[in-house]
Amino acid sequence: MAGGDGERTDYLSLVISSSLTSFGAQKRFPASTTVGELKGKLELITGATASLMQLQLFNGDEDKLVCELTDDAAPLGSTGAENGWRINVVDRDPSKKKGEFEDLSKVQKYEMSKDDYAKRTGSALAFKEKMKLGQFADRSLAVAKVAEEVAEKEKKLAEAVAVGARCEVTVGDSLPKRGTVMFVGLTKFKPGYWVGVKYDEPVGKNDGSVFGERYFECQRMYGAFVKPTSVKTGDFPEESFSDDEM
Repeated sequence: MAGGDGERTDYLSLVISSSLTSFGAQKRFPASTTVGELKGKLELITGATASLMQLQLFNGDEDKLVCELTDDAAPLGSTGAENGWRINVVDRDPSKKKGEFEDLSKVQKYEMSKDDYAKRTGSALAFKEKMKLGQFADRSLAVAKVAEEVAEKEKKLAEAVAVGARCEVTVGDSLPKRGTVMFVGLTKFKPGYWVGVKYDEPVGKNDGSVFGERYFECQRMYGAFVKPTSVKTGDFPEESFSDDEM
């Protein structure tokens, strides 16, 4: 058959369009392809059902309707179609609406589960795990740093408390208790710095010793060990009990 340049060709290069979408594509078909066979091929291209298709042939220069391809047995070469002409697929399926296949909001999106994603190699998650970043960061280093900072602060507070000074102790929500500082330093019963206090009244927990280790002398139930943060020294003339005391 004759091509657009007047030369004989066994193939036709046609533009395919659809009535329900803005779809458009250039495809090559053998000139011997029948209209019925073409409809079968266009099912895969446009999504329309072959039995419900109406094919319209438009010329290439003016894009005007030339004819409708109604004879399924007719070869493309006999329809008068030339290279560059357009075949529009009219989908006569009443259940379909124009543009419905281009609405991406209706497309179900695939979402990979967290477990499946964690198993993938080469992912951003795998990289973070390898480099110990984000959720895979070494938490032990951060915890150790915080513990070191707390210990240093406690040490400075303890160094500001002098043995022999009068003090007032407030542990948690208990009422303040007055006494005399008898010990400041590290102990064997618990880590960190402790202040040993001899209270003015029998509101303590020991006699200056804990687990057989003596740190200072006082009467039974007059002694207690508290953290430096609970102790305030100053002019406290002589005049309750907490889990932070030993």
